[in-house]
Amino acid sequence: MSLKNILVLVSVGILTIACHFSEKQTESENSPQKIITKPIYEFGYNLDKYHVVKDTIRKNETFGIILDRHHVTYPKINTIVENVKDSFDLKKLRVGKPYTILSKKDSTQQAQVFIYQPNPIDYTVIDFKDSIISTHKKRKPTEIRIKTASGVITSSLFETLESQGLNPLLALDLSDIYAWTIDFYRIYKNDKFKVVYEQEFLNDSIPIGIGKIHTACFEHNGTPFYAFNYVADSIMGIDDYFDDESRNLRKAFLKSPIKFGRISSRYSMSRYVRIYGYHRPHLGTDFAAPIGTPIMSTANGTVIKSSYTRGNGNYVKIKHNGTYSTQYLHMKKRAVKLGEVVKQGQVIGYIGMTGSTTGPHVCYRFWKNGKQVDALKEKLPAAKPMPDSIKPHYFEFIKPLKKQLDNINYPKLLQEKDIIDSLSYTITEN
Repeated sequence: MSLKNILVLVSVGILTIACHFSEKQTESENSPQKIITKPIYEFGYNLDKYHVVKDTIRKNETFGIILDRHHVTYPKINTIVENVKDSFDLKKLRVGKPYTILSKKDSTQQAQVFIYQPNPIDYTVIDFKDSIISTHKKRKPTEIRIKTASGVITSSLFETLESQGLNPLLALDLSDIYAWTIDFYRIYKNDKFKVVYEQEFLNDSIPIGIGKIHTACFEHNGTPFYAFNYVADSIMGIDDYFDDESRNLRKAFLKSPIKFGRISSRYSMSRYVRIYGYHRPHLGTDFAAPIGTPIMSTANGTVIKSSYTRGNGNYVKIKHNGTYSTQYLHMKKRAVKLGEVVKQGQVIGYIGMTGSTTGPHVCYRFWKNGKQVDALKEKLPAAKPMPDSIKPHYFEFIKPLKKQLDNINYPKLLQEKDIIDSLSYTITEN
């Protein structure tokens, strides 16, 4: 075969391969691409496997009504209710709160999972798709960030925080910290505050709530009052707030076990009791408030009773030290268990009407050396001072925190001339 013929054959072969490759490429480009999507997970379930319904609790709507609407029979509903009653109170479903139904992805669309969200973070799952009915409470993952804030008070602490877009709950936390140091009903105009605190976020950007305040400085009538959160009692592991000279900012006992309410009956050795129809000693102080109002432990201590009796109803008794104990009666619900260590101000139960009572209140009883005394007349002790042995560590601990506080700038307040100039500028621009 001549060289000319060989070259012709090679050229034809190359053209054939090129054409074939071009056809394949064109075919590949014109063929539909298969899109791979990742499954959507929420509440621990692959939502792609279910028919998903998101809704909110409506007025007069019950758990049974909701499941019936999603094709669950009433015998099955009764079985679910009976199985979950010890782990979740279905009467706590509140109007306006969101819930999610995961149903079968078929023509029946029968509900298999019920998820209730009382707030943006917490949720309760009731799973009844199998013969074994399960319920569990979970929290969405959140992130804690350290935030700083400062302000100059021109009207009230609440309004100052709101005007800066800050959470007004900071005002409650600050008033709790300085409850024995500053009268927040008599703060002065131009009083100032700085605070370093925890802010909880959901999905990296949605602020949820305020966490612990790490440090604060409240300048009241020209005098700065520092507060540093520190665990001085390593045995009980309870933290307190101390000033820059290691003094405790609180007293040993709160004046009242509730934040808002009124005294409806005082300690008396002879008081007419309408329930019994005769006079008898009333060895406690009654604080009246609406049912469900939180009841706080008035001091640090250990729960030595969390029980129910016919007269006391639901009650909690706390031992604070070898001298003092307190008791809280007629609760709707107890929030602590026997042996639990509690902190001053911690919620231990809720106002109710259990036991021998004619109205919603908490009967607050106070023991000193084993004898019941009038808490309102008792000269309450100061909080336990910081031991001298740990003060050197405390002063080293607060050194960078105090520097951080001192470096926080107060927001600039507009002077009268600045306000006029600002208004003129705005009018000119418009």
